Amino acid sequence: MDLTIGVDVGGTKVLAGVVDEQGRVVRTARRSTPGRSVDVRLLEDALDAAVTAVADGSPITCVGLAAAGFVDRAGDRVMFAPHLPWRGEDVRLRLEKRWGTAVLLDNDANAAAWAEWRYGAARGAETAIVVTMGTGIGGGLIIDGRVHRGFNGMAGEFGHMQVVPDGQRCECGRYGCWEQYSSGNALVRFARSRIGTEPTLLEELCGGRPELLTGPMVTEAAEEGDLVARQAFASVGDWLGIGLANLAAAFDPECIVIGGGVSAAGDRLLEPARNGLLRSLVGAEHRDVPPVVRARLGPEAGLVGAADLARIAWRGLRPRKLSFGGTPGPVRRRAAPRRVRRR
Repeated sequence: MDLTIGVDVGGTKVLAGVVDEQGRVVRTARRSTPGRSVDVRLLEDALDAAVTAVADGSPITCVGLAAAGFVDRAGDRVMFAPHLPWRGEDVRLRLEKRWGTAVLLDNDANAAAWAEWRYGAARGAETAIVVTMGTGIGGGLIIDGRVHRGFNGMAGEFGHMQVVPDGQRCECGRYGCWEQYSSGNALVRFARSRIGTEPTLLEELCGGRPELLTGPMVTEAAEEGDLVARQAFASVGDWLGIGLANLAAAFDPECIVIGGGVSAAGDRLLEPARNGLLRSLVGAEHRDVPPVVRARLGPEAGLVGAADLARIAWRGLRPRKLSFGGTPGPVRRRAAPRRVRRR
């Protein structure tokens, strides 16, 4: 049986999966991302290893690649990736040559947004914002059932909105970006800064070495009732709400979906985010404030969306290049869509 494979390329990992017609992940393979300062070939070797492993010798119909970076309007190149070595690389063509099959390239948050609209928490919404929180912050925007990519193909880079002038330096080279205050990195930075200044379970979990502290450790400590860990989530959640208020003011979405690894904390993150949104959104008392809900597809959303977009494009554009060509993603209309339930 020929396979449709989705690949999610993030700042720390490559996750590949075989995805069926219903958006279900059949099996996965994972490899580490070698880092942003290495030769791009090492990164693409990791992609190749993950795809080869998950295909397990079966023929591949097409591959959807969700990249944590700025993808050009033609869907050919990754122009810039804060956490990866791609800089204007013709990723699609090179990987098509490697794999001998058609590849669709899109931003990872666009792919996750598409997956949540097709199969998850945003299903049925006319307008939805999906924010993915991992190493940094990504974002995708669905308008009238289409992925809105913008003129350059780079819409949705919400994580690099400046929220603090002259604030924390970001991996993108600028200062005060939203993701420096609300992301996995921000969560760990907050927690590390408190180790040694007050009693905390975090010190035990990292063996007294703050540089070894990880996000899952902070989550574990928060579940155990550790005050510092809970303060870290409260801070990151509050900054999340402040940024969401800006997005709600700009796009007036029907719902906001929070995905990515940090979202695994659930209401420990989302409750302060909802409070921050209500406090920061202009005219909140005079409008329906969009519900802030956790994504349903978890860490596999990016690869599910990429595979689904690739399959749809393959059927419409076979047999060669899979590209959205600067236009919104393809749409499958559904009769009587289910509306998103408001809180």
